Amino acid sequence: MTTGHPVGVVARRLGLDADTLRYYERRGILPEPTRDSAGRRRYTEGDVHLIEVLLRLRETGMPLADIAEFTRHAARDPAGVPERLALLREHRQRILDRRRRLDDALDLVDGKIDDYARRLPPRRSR
Repeated sequence: MTTGHPVGVVARRLGLDADTLRYYERRGILPEPTRDSAGRRRYTEGDVHLIEVLLRLRETGMPLADIAEFTRHAARDPAGVPERLALLREHRQRILDRRRRLDDALDLVDGKIDDYARRLPPRRSR
């Protein structure tokens, strides 16, 4: 009996191309899934959840090398969290730093918008 989901189903579910999942697997970013008797990849719900977490980390700007390290720690000791916790804390600080820079940039843009809007002549009513 084959359990789990094939790569195409998982890729569609996550909004990815199946080749992207295979690429991430080759790079060590994703753990290698189990395979059925024909050698086809099969992803459990746990695998899918981990991939979702890793994709969210990527969306937040976590470097692929850090994501691969996170994956290695999870594979080495699924119950152990110190290393993963440290990675996430460091990454959280990078996100907060980037957010502050973006907030500063947004303040500048808002100031320019206000300045340029004040420079426009008043609109005439009809």
